[in-house]
Amino acid sequence: MEFGIFSVSDVTRDPTTGYTPSEAERIDAVVQIAQKAEEVGLDVFAIGEHHNPPFFSSSPTTLLAFIAAKTTRLKLSTSTTLITTNDPVRIAEEYALLQHLAGGRIDLMLGRGNTAPVYPWFGKDIRTGLPLALENYNLLHRLWREDVVDFAGRFRTPLEGFTSTPRPLDDVPPFVWHGAIRTPEIAEQAAYYGDGFFANHIFAPSEHSLRLINFYRQRFEHYGHGKRSQAIVGLGGQAFIAKRSQDAIEGFRPYFNEAPVYGHGPAMEAFMRQTPLSVGSPQQVIEKTLTFRETFGDYQRQLFLIDHAGLPLKTVLEQLELLGESVIPVLRRELDAKRDPEVPERAPTHAQLVKAKYGENEPRQPRPQANRGDNVTGSSPYLDFDAATDGNSAFKAR
Repeated sequence: MEFGIFSVSDVTRDPTTGYTPSEAERIDAVVQIAQKAEEVGLDVFAIGEHHNPPFFSSSPTTLLAFIAAKTTRLKLSTSTTLITTNDPVRIAEEYALLQHLAGGRIDLMLGRGNTAPVYPWFGKDIRTGLPLALENYNLLHRLWREDVVDFAGRFRTPLEGFTSTPRPLDDVPPFVWHGAIRTPEIAEQAAYYGDGFFANHIFAPSEHSLRLINFYRQRFEHYGHGKRSQAIVGLGGQAFIAKRSQDAIEGFRPYFNEAPVYGHGPAMEAFMRQTPLSVGSPQQVIEKTLTFRETFGDYQRQLFLIDHAGLPLKTVLEQLELLGESVIPVLRRELDAKRDPEVPERAPTHAQLVKAKYGENEPRQPRPQANRGDNVTGSSPYLDFDAATDGNSAFKAR
């Protein structure tokens, strides 16, 4: 099973000191956090996408490419890539290039986001957010699997003979998660394509997330991708750990009370009882996380939010030490021992996806023909195109 952390990239005042870090300090800090996550043995680091203060991560691919250069094993992902306000052509190009730079150590999570003003900033209408998300992903899916794409839709100008460059690494697209907290249409889309489904699993009781996950699993099986228990599920979560539970409670309370999203609301103890929030000793965090399997069954990825609400870098790095030394090893052992042997242990790696597509054969390495100055109409711009093949591309979606 994969364990990791995700960040929403907030720049928040520390309520215990009154200090607000600069954007530069937070950007530097999150790079250190990702490096520390690899050092302590975590599998995944994910970053969100935002385009407004008090967040800094407006360009996840730039940040993740820099982190990829400073790590060797860590899988890099997003905790939201905005499928609504980003052009799917740009997503296809940017994440394919990131995939090359990271040697395949990436996947991404698509979502609609939760900031309403971002829609008009990018020329979109929030009232069309759901059909926009569905259409944009349908196009993105094709752009990664077809050399030449003709497309006409509702929300963007048509494409005629368009080739997204670079082609994905080994001509195998990154694995995609679809994130949602309330939208069955997104779970349906994830199931239709055989993609992963990620439940944020922070602000509401587990029973809320369970309804969507059960629906996704049912539809995954319906579309013939495997048994419902084999669907690829990820969960978020939130933890604050100290060696003694009382120290964790006292240490996190001021940050909880002033947190931008849930501060000035229910008491922390009530939030801990009613939601997946884990605040306590390593053993308490372990026990709370193990209840997730009791609720959802076997799943493939668990990400924790640990750097938000103004927590200083020193504290976050200490959290990572405790996660890596005292929490994750136990969770791995306990969850692996209980896992159904037919259920995938984790989301597919790039190597597994390559193996599934090519078997023992060498993967395709697209080599362009001579420059024509623009995208072509009709035949493929790649040397290995088979002119006898019907259609625009010899490499249609498989």
